[in-house]
Amino acid sequence: MQTAESLNRAVDVVSIQHEYGIWGGEDGDHVLDFVGALRVPAVATLHTVLREPTPHQRSVLTQLASLAQSTVVMSRAAANLLSSVYGVNRNSVTVIPHGVPNVPLVDPIVAKPLLGIEGRDVVLSFGLLGPGKGYELAIAALPAVVAAHPSVLYVILGATHPDLIALEGEKYRRSLEALVDQLGLGGHVQFVDRYVGRNELIRWLEAADVFVTPYPNLSQIVSGTMSYAMGAGRAVVSTPYAYATELLADGRGVLVDGVSSGALADGLNSVLGDDAMRAAIGRRAYAHSRRMLWPAVGAAYASLFAEIVSEASPVFAPLRTRVPIHA
Repeated sequence: MQTAESLNRAVDVVSIQHEYGIWGGEDGDHVLDFVGALRVPAVATLHTVLREPTPHQRSVLTQLASLAQSTVVMSRAAANLLSSVYGVNRNSVTVIPHGVPNVPLVDPIVAKPLLGIEGRDVVLSFGLLGPGKGYELAIAALPAVVAAHPSVLYVILGATHPDLIALEGEKYRRSLEALVDQLGLGGHVQFVDRYVGRNELIRWLEAADVFVTPYPNLSQIVSGTMSYAMGAGRAVVSTPYAYATELLADGRGVLVDGVSSGALADGLNSVLGDDAMRAAIGRRAYAHSRRMLWPAVGAAYASLFAEIVSEASPVFAPLRTRVPIHA
């Protein structure tokens, strides 16, 4: 492959970012041809590690881990899954957290006027819109939250995922809007239907009283949005998916009991109703996130790359071919 050959001549190590959907072929299996054509070491960062993969998905990830000299994941939960489900040697796996920007800890009351939402109790979710985010669960929880906190405003920030647009247009967003209308929540839900840049995103995070991740998939092993919210010192209320359970431990957030609108409403009401608790949760999240700042994450990768390069032989390896996969 031309790209692999160019890299073989130009670099000491190649960093592979892996998601099943971003490489060509079935379950992105073209990544195996690319990594197999490298004669320099590769480090594979896995953004998705499924608890119940198909045989083909499992084979893709297992082969990628065997071709790479080191595998990086962003949580201990993901590292444990690689060992228990995929049979990857735990000694070849490094946990490097999801990076977050270094932003000051700001009281939401300062940021809200900049967005025209002063006087509101602001609950925020952001990211590419899609059914896996559980926004319908959060909307269904709102009537009980509005009853206790009449000024609450739930902001859903972000454009619809482009793959979903290609598949069904804005059907999912329209279904959320219909649910808002059905529940009479027009004055309590605001959709910001566009991609926002880093500065505007940080402004929304600073203006939020509470950040919510109502994800229905309890096996999810990373959430960049929740990482960003912790980095801004927001109090997070979340369903108990794997990444949230790990990062929100020790009072760094509130995990609700299962995936239900009632439990989510209880969690939101408890945090919105206690200013001191909310501030304490935010401070603990902010302190924990200092190890997740981009410079710290970059330094961890630089150290890993240096270690890999120092251990590589001058002629690293012959070209390798991937094993045929039989689903």
